Amino acid sequence: MKLDLVHDLQRVYRKTLDSMSRPGVIHNFLNQADKLDMEEIGCFDATFLLVLMLLNTEVKFSVCSKHEAEMAKLVNQLTYAKRTEVQNAEYILVLQDAQPEELERALRLAYLGDLKDPHKAATIIIEADALSNERDLILTGPGIETESYVKVTTADCWVDLRADKNSEYPLGIDLIFTDPNNNILCLPRTVQILKQVVG
Repeated sequence: MKLDLVHDLQRVYRKTLDSMSRPGVIHNFLNQADKLDMEEIGCFDATFLLVLMLLNTEVKFSVCSKHEAEMAKLVNQLTYAKRTEVQNAEYILVLQDAQPEELERALRLAYLGDLKDPHKAATIIIEADALSNERDLILTGPGIETESYVKVTTADCWVDLRADKNSEYPLGIDLIFTDPNNNILCLPRTVQILKQVVG
C-alpha cells in the first residue's frame, strides 16, 4: 500500500473535520485513494480511508453488507477494532450492497449516547450512489451561514429516520456519506434537514 498512514491519513482527518464542522461542504479523497493499491477492498475507497483513520483497538464497529463477515474480518485485521452488534457499535458501516432495511435498522438501533457522555454516540458511515451540492436537501444549523444544499443519491429513506433519532439533542447520531467518486459529506446531529419542495 503506497498510502502514508501518517501524512495521508492526516489529510483525510483534516478534510473530514472540515466537512463535519461546515455541514454541506463535500470533500474529495482522490489524492489519497489513488495510493490504495489493494484489490477488491469490499467498499468504496473513501469509506476504506475513513475506516483506517477512525478505527483502532479502542473502538467497536459493525458492518451492514452482503459480505459482512469478510469485510468485518478485513477491518479487524487492519485496525484491530472489535466487531460487535449494531446497537453496541461506535462506528457502523452501511455499505452499498446492504439492503435498505439494514440502514433503517442501523438508524433505529444506533447508540444515542447519554446525557453524561453524548459524544459517545454512534457514527454511521453510509455508501451512497452520488453526492453533490444540488438543491435537493436544505441544511441549516451550526457551521452554516444561512443554508446549504446537498443531494444524496441513494435508494434508502434516511432523512425522516435521522430526524426521529436526533430529536433529543444533545443525544443523537452523526452521519458520514461516501460515494464511488471519493467524495465525503458529513451531517452531524446538530444539522437540521429539510426536503426541497418541488414547486
